[in-house]
Amino acid sequence: MARFTPEFLDELRTRIRVSDVVGRSVKLQRRGNAWWGLSPFKKEKSPSFSVDDNRQSYHCFSTGQHGDIIKFLMETKGMTFPEAVEQLAAEAGMEIPKSSPAAAEEAELRKGLIEACEAATVFFQSMLRRAPGRQATDYLKNRKVDEEQIETFRLGYAPSDRTALRDYLINKGFTEETLVDAGLVIKPDDGGAAYDRFRNRVMFPILGPRDAVIAFGGRALDADARAKYLNSPETKLFHKGDVLYNHAAAREASAKSGEPFIVCEGYMDVIALWGAGFKTSLAPLGTALTENQLALLWRQSDEPALCFDGDSAGLSAAYRSVDRALPLLKPGKSLTFVLLPKGQDPDDLIRAEGAAGFERAFGDRRSLADILWRRETELAPLDTPERRAALRARLRDLIKGIADKDVRQAYGVEFANRLRDFFRPVTAPGGEPIPRSRAGFERRRRYRNESQRLFHEARPLPGLKQKQLELSPFRRGGTLILGLVNHPGIIQRQEEAVLGLDIENPDLDELLTQILGMDLADPTLDSAGLKAHLHQTPAAGTLQRILSDETLIIQRFLRPGAELDDADWGWKDALRHHLLATSATREVAASASQIFSDGEEVWKSAVLAREERVNSGDFSSRGEADGEVKPGEVDERLRRMRESVAAKRGAKPFKN
Repeated sequence: MARFTPEFLDELRTRIRVSDVVGRSVKLQRRGNAWWGLSPFKKEKSPSFSVDDNRQSYHCFSTGQHGDIIKFLMETKGMTFPEAVEQLAAEAGMEIPKSSPAAAEEAELRKGLIEACEAATVFFQSMLRRAPGRQATDYLKNRKVDEEQIETFRLGYAPSDRTALRDYLINKGFTEETLVDAGLVIKPDDGGAAYDRFRNRVMFPILGPRDAVIAFGGRALDADARAKYLNSPETKLFHKGDVLYNHAAAREASAKSGEPFIVCEGYMDVIALWGAGFKTSLAPLGTALTENQLALLWRQSDEPALCFDGDSAGLSAAYRSVDRALPLLKPGKSLTFVLLPKGQDPDDLIRAEGAAGFERAFGDRRSLADILWRRETELAPLDTPERRAALRARLRDLIKGIADKDVRQAYGVEFANRLRDFFRPVTAPGGEPIPRSRAGFERRRRYRNESQRLFHEARPLPGLKQKQLELSPFRRGGTLILGLVNHPGIIQRQEEAVLGLDIENPDLDELLTQILGMDLADPTLDSAGLKAHLHQTPAAGTLQRILSDETLIIQRFLRPGAELDDADWGWKDALRHHLLATSATREVAASASQIFSDGEEVWKSAVLAREERVNSGDFSSRGEADGEVKPGEVDERLRRMRESVAAKRGAKPFKN
């Protein structure tokens, strides 16, 4: 008996794409449904070597050599057949079967189980066409299942007779033990007579490797049935956490069309989608997606689309899928989510609106990050500092669970941007939010409030060059960001203030996002670790610029050796300066009054005083005009500004 059974080798080929194995040795380019590259068997200038994942094979037109992943390793690496299989099995996470009399007996047993399942499928199909199957036929007709769908999916009917299938298969020569092992018949523990597992149900054969029937699903026609849907039990053929309904056909359709898998919840959804032209549909078997099922999906489809009812139960199912997938994400491998109209599954939607209805929902699918953000922000109100802190803590824990370092860091940056927009949104006059990104930076700058535009666009003050005015926002922002780089502990102490920062320079803004992203992905990083990461990002040049800026590094609280308490105090002082220089809105005044001990009216009066002085050109020195003020001077300037406003209004000065 061969050491490797045909079933084992089929499973191995299913788990690993030919293009992945060949692509390590041959540079491949996609053309239509196949991959092409230069032949590994002879020198050539024009590609004549083709790889077809759908057929699980390669073909060299210049030499005529043809084969699968096993043969490729044998021909290009000089491996023996067992060596090639063992290497691929290790890659696929499959245990090598042992060659022994017991293994041979096991293979023979599996063969008998497959034969029994195939015979049962033929029986169920025939019963659907006979008088006892009229109710099942009417059910399928009412669900708009046509003859082509019935034949393609080999649908059938299990009669209500207690032993109809058992008697039929026994007469075909199968033993009762085989029928029990195949999950077709139940043998009571009390020694009573065996009886059919499936009775009075529409039957859905479940296929495994080589399109062999390995199990069944049955939909009850009796309204009083204990289980609406019933699957085969776990057997030597069938482990439901490793199988997807319609997987082989959907994989072939995806390979041909390039469309992603569409993952729905049930058999009828798959059949309805297939009938409407969505041939890449498949389904788990009555459970949430398992790790093995996700691996099957990602081998063919980088971003499978999961369909869920838009009601609370559907969202709960989507959230469970997020939790299962999040730790397993890899670069380029994720999930998208199709949220259907409330109360509808794909079958309902197609029957109500046709293929166009599902096409609209599919076109509006959401990313995994969107669904995760929705769940965490809707979990509880975010109207107190404690609740907002809880949101950030939950996001840290979720991101920390992503195993892949690159994906973990990418999620940190993604949610850092979302948190920043949440804590400090910028909107156009009509209320449209402007995303915090480089692409949206110019729009954000144009739509800042009137006082900030005055600061940026007012005529140059006497004795000042415009270039000098443009430098001060960079140094103000650079002071705040360098403080975070050299003392990451400030982020934890002043997190809401940091997230609310509105940085005017786009390069600094990107650097801040990278810092916050890394803090979400790994909050234990010290300054050295943070700098090492930042040097690998697109913001590396900006980081180097602030690290070497003499105007910044002379400030004691910014130095790496400063005590955290001193750095924190200096950072808050620099933040006062930054807020006074950049905003006069009620929202920022209210935010500042929460961060500092001063009340909102104190901050509003100080900022209004600054605006009046900008408009009048009444600055006592160039340094004060262009914002180049040392942090220690801010409290005194705040006091003077408040008194100036109070004097002009004829009111008493504010007190600290």
